[in-house]
Amino acid sequence: MANTAQAIVASVDYRLAPEHRLPAAYDDAMEALRWIGKSEDEWLRQYADYSKCYVTGNSAGASIAYHAGLRAIEEVNDLEPLKIQGLILRQPFFGGTQRTESELRLEHNPLIPLCVTDFMWELALPIGADRGHEYCNVRAGNGVEKFDKMRELGWRVLVSGTNGDPLVDRDKELVLLMEEKGVQVVKDFQEEGFHGVELFVPLKAHQFNALVKDFIHTMEA
Repeated sequence: MANTAQAIVASVDYRLAPEHRLPAAYDDAMEALRWIGKSEDEWLRQYADYSKCYVTGNSAGASIAYHAGLRAIEEVNDLEPLKIQGLILRQPFFGGTQRTESELRLEHNPLIPLCVTDFMWELALPIGADRGHEYCNVRAGNGVEKFDKMRELGWRVLVSGTNGDPLVDRDKELVLLMEEKGVQVVKDFQEEGFHGVELFVPLKAHQFNALVKDFIHTMEA
């Protein structure tokens, strides 16, 4: 991605559940953003354009990027000189208590069957919370309310997925909610593929990287 998009990519480690339940991963993502913004690293200072930052992730990493973005909206001034331009979310991992059509249609998906995604949320969410929690369900909490600030800041959001992913309806729901709030959203939902397809099919990885390049350089044209 870094080579194709001609961008500096910072890959962030985060604490894992169940030893460290959410919001630990979101805390770690925000700590990374603050560190980059305040870092005196000579290499970063010389080569990175701090005014053109995107928060991105794939699968669980995409949901972490999303929640980090919601937090970053409240810390715009504190993060300076780092200026976030938007989010890039590849197959974000969301859920809910009410089943979607894609979840029911792909209930026995060989990669992420419904029973596995449910169990993963059980391990990751705060003890006692269900899939209606705001860390899982994009409609819960005050996340949607923050889309107004996202629009005011001029953020752009890329949401990419595939109709062969049980989670795709959740991702499409996020797009709809953002569009209703006037957020600039670029959506990329392909008929063929599955969750994590770019990890197995090099062509899909190349196509997504090219999509990212076009997305982040659109404003420069």
